[in-house]
Amino acid sequence: MANLRQLTVGGVGALVLLGLLWEVWLAPLRPGGSMLFLKVVPLVLLMPGLWRGKRRTVQALSLVIQIYLTEGLVRATSDPGFSAKLAWLETALATMVFATTLLWAKGTRNAEVATPVAPETTDAAKPS
Repeated sequence: MANLRQLTVGGVGALVLLGLLWEVWLAPLRPGGSMLFLKVVPLVLLMPGLWRGKRRTVQALSLVIQIYLTEGLVRATSDPGFSAKLAWLETALATMVFATTLLWAKGTRNAEVATPVAPETTDAAKPS
């Protein structure tokens, strides 16, 4: 489970770094940079929950990461030159993060199901 967590956090960190570098310096949409660097804000907001290993954050990330996967695929097939290569990198990272979040969420679910909760007894159910 720790390996999946490390892969997920590393992948999200790489996506944040790629998004910032791509839109500000490497191949911005407009010369001088564009406001598209703000696309990394949702990932940055999810990072603290990922560091703590919160299952709800992982579930939210599995939904959010699909936006980055879609953007990568669209820009990989429509952008020219170096931007297309960066888009393929984004697609690969987003795919890896999506796969690790699914496995991580599944692993934590199995851990929760394996720990049974003792049923509570009420006064009516107690023998006299």
